[in-house]
Amino acid sequence: MKILLVAINAKYIHSNLAVLSLAAYAEEKLGRDKAGWDKGRQGVVDVKIETVSYTINQPQEQILADIYGRKPDLLLFSCYIWNRRQVGELVADAGKVMPEVDIWLGGPEVSFDAEGALTELPAVKGVMVGEGEETFYRLAKEYAGAFGGNGDVRGKPADPALERVGGIIFRKSGGTIVVSGPPGRVDLAQLPFPYGSMEEFENRIIYYESSRGCPFRCAYCLSAVDRALRYRDLEAVRTELGYFLGKGVPQVKFVDRTFNCDSVRAMEIWRFLRERDNGVTNFHFEIAGDILTEEELTLLRGLRPGQVQLEIGVQSTNEETLREINRPVDIARLRSNVASLRDAGNVHIHLDLIAGLPLEGYESFGRSFDDVFSMRPNQLQLGFLKVLKGTPMEERQERYGIRHTEAPPYEVLETRWISYGELVRLKRIEEMVEIYFNSGQFGGALDVLMERFDSPFAFFETLAGWYGSHQAVMVNMSRNQRYQRLMEFADEMLPPDDLDRFMEAMVFDYYMRENVKTRPVFFGTETVEKSFSKEFYSMEAREHRYLSGGRYDTDDPRLLRRLTHLEKAGGKYYLFDYERRDPVTGNACVAEVEC
Repeated sequence: MKILLVAINAKYIHSNLAVLSLAAYAEEKLGRDKAGWDKGRQGVVDVKIETVSYTINQPQEQILADIYGRKPDLLLFSCYIWNRRQVGELVADAGKVMPEVDIWLGGPEVSFDAEGALTELPAVKGVMVGEGEETFYRLAKEYAGAFGGNGDVRGKPADPALERVGGIIFRKSGGTIVVSGPPGRVDLAQLPFPYGSMEEFENRIIYYESSRGCPFRCAYCLSAVDRALRYRDLEAVRTELGYFLGKGVPQVKFVDRTFNCDSVRAMEIWRFLRERDNGVTNFHFEIAGDILTEEELTLLRGLRPGQVQLEIGVQSTNEETLREINRPVDIARLRSNVASLRDAGNVHIHLDLIAGLPLEGYESFGRSFDDVFSMRPNQLQLGFLKVLKGTPMEERQERYGIRHTEAPPYEVLETRWISYGELVRLKRIEEMVEIYFNSGQFGGALDVLMERFDSPFAFFETLAGWYGSHQAVMVNMSRNQRYQRLMEFADEMLPPDDLDRFMEAMVFDYYMRENVKTRPVFFGTETVEKSFSKEFYSMEAREHRYLSGGRYDTDDPRLLRRLTHLEKAGGKYYLFDYERRDPVTGNACVAEVEC
């Protein structure tokens, strides 16, 4: 019997830990079961479990054709807010072309409205609710028995004894919907390592789980439903992280909700990563920034630049809002801790805000934005409230006057405190933040521009309004077009002296990120005289005063010219070194050249 676990990811670079974990757990336990069965036992067949990943951007007909070609006997989809629509369409079509195959759903998007999913999708046999590993194993075992008893692996077997599974809601023959017991909770120490081979994950982000649950009860988060916090065995964590390090995986993202809720454990893992650093792998952690201890800060400041990136969900700095959503945050402590890490310059810091939270209107959100922006993160994520099924926020939506989109991701449209029109304005501001701040490509230019505004929020608000008045909203632009638009904006906003500083900063921003040999027309002619450039690179090929090691160990001045860029500003010459980039920002190293 063949079981197919289907993941439909938001992007190609993502991997799906859920289906991998379900498959690994069930394969291991079914293997032990099989070893314990008598050789002549009837009513059992071999079970092959296969996982497959697609993306939401792939054509539906291609995904359906591929699933059909894999000839599953049992089909399961992992459901989230980002793929719910695609899964619904695939399930409906799969039920038509594979009527003999039972289709099951699992994941957070259906766990809290399983009966609704069964009503909406008549082709679905059942829904796995809550944690899936033990439930899926029991489900696979029951189907194996049913197929074996039927004696025809490709034929439609009799219904398995699903009432014995637990943690499922399913449709019996005749249409009756049955709830079968509570979901099974697994001991994380019993979960096998889900990454048997890394070849299929080349060029993808690896997701890893060292704990499950969260000590906090934020009203918008599914972790508020179950506060049970469990940890994977620390020795197993070290072994598994060592495997990733040995394979030179580019990035590992921990899915732990609050990685540093246990300070001692967090430090043990960070110390291990420091000691075993391979110089390549980056590790991403979601943490509570205000509970970082001085010992943790010291350890983090001592890591290789770029080895770790931290995502901190601030969500709001409005104290009333934070109390209302059960999100205790010491903003002063958070500010101090972020400053400590930011000044060290070796850790990429990503701070999150959520628009549409209760008790926070447009003006209040602007203040929260300015508070967080002043912490100088590498990225500021401006998100919008999602009213997830099963969360306290869903239960309170009438009290808060929340209206959200009918379809996933159930994003807020308005509340008692903020209107739809104001949220639309924030959407446009979000676009400007993504393009001009989070890209990291315009840092110097933004510094000059923002001097003319009362606050960062006022700047991005004005820039978003300018984009709207110039019919540039939601228009895909090349990098050069984004620079040109910002120059047009600056030309209207800045006096001549500031405009000169702005243009100089723009040129530096541009060449900091990319070694572009064709100079954009809007930057004017080359600033470095050809005679100076020729003399500099000829001398550098002989003496290597500024460029040495690696690809720079050459006596060919033309190669050195291709690998770098020279720029002249304020009567001085600057060398942009692209072989030695800042591992946190990605910017080239810049050195002033002595004439």
